[in-house]
Amino acid sequence: MTDDTQTADLTIAKDRVVEFHYKLHNDSDELLESTEGDAPRAVLIGHRGVLAGVEEAMLGKATGESLQITLPPERAFGLRDEALKERLSKKYLKHVKRLTPGLITQVQTKNGTKPVTILKVGSKVVDVDLNHPRAGQTLKFAIDVVSVRAATEEEIAHGHAHAPGGHHH
Repeated sequence: MTDDTQTADLTIAKDRVVEFHYKLHNDSDELLESTEGDAPRAVLIGHRGVLAGVEEAMLGKATGESLQITLPPERAFGLRDEALKERLSKKYLKHVKRLTPGLITQVQTKNGTKPVTILKVGSKVVDVDLNHPRAGQTLKFAIDVVSVRAATEEEIAHGHAHAPGGHHH
């Protein structure tokens, strides 16, 4: 089902791959992220590749369409929880060359990889904030749909979109 003649009139739906450009701003209109100047982002719809609120807003859209989405913290990365701070041994962050307050990095947990923000660095321990770096923020997305196509059986089985030419993992 990857014949290009079958993709011309597809709309965004479950098990379809959408390529899109986006700009992400916070409530103060500060640009946080953008794909401008880069390749579009490719996501397999229905497989948790983007925030649920973004995916819901994209459903039914087609190639060439644009949309604006504003997500309150509860629909984005949640509210900040000040209790989500921990002290970790530096051994859990040995992959980071230079630990400095404010640095956002990744930590492996029993529930997978999670972003953390370094708060304080000691000689053997590091205080980290386990809230997602965008927790507590209202997020505004400007999205331009570049293409929509049927996903391959392999993409559906793997749960994510593959780059042209197949998967590389």
